[in-house]
Amino acid sequence: MGFSPRTETLLTHAAAICTDRGAKLTDLRRQVLGLILDSGQPTGAYDLLNQLKTTRQGAAPPTVYRALDFLLEQGLIHRLERLSAFVGCVGHDEGEHAAQFLICRSCGKVIEIEDHALSHALQEAARRVGFTVGSATVEAEGQCAACARAAAPVAADLPKPA
Repeated sequence: MGFSPRTETLLTHAAAICTDRGAKLTDLRRQVLGLILDSGQPTGAYDLLNQLKTTRQGAAPPTVYRALDFLLEQGLIHRLERLSAFVGCVGHDEGEHAAQFLICRSCGKVIEIEDHALSHALQEAARRVGFTVGSATVEAEGQCAACARAAAPVAADLPKPA
């Protein structure tokens, strides 16, 4: 299964991250990560399973979930609870990082942002009530700029004032 040049570069980087941590990016884990990275949109476990079955006859749900668990532990993907799907995150060598996701209700596009002020505000609010945040993924739904532009009425289409 061939991946895009960008994905191949990210997979090489992911393998190096794993090696530095004493972990191994096996062929299966690499393939699952590659499918997620090449997708360009959040990908569900069963979508991954269906794609894997084209090259791995013995692929079953536990196969995919074990690979996903490993990739999550290594910080190479994020799970979007709202969508029950996964997105790649290979650019952060430190593993856990402040991640927030903006999910467009119209087109399904997901944008990852890393706003440290937002993370700090959450930790501070939690601290005020005696809670310590271990990790947090923030998911916000709304509309992306492209969908907002497409939905905005064009001035020429507006009724003329009487």
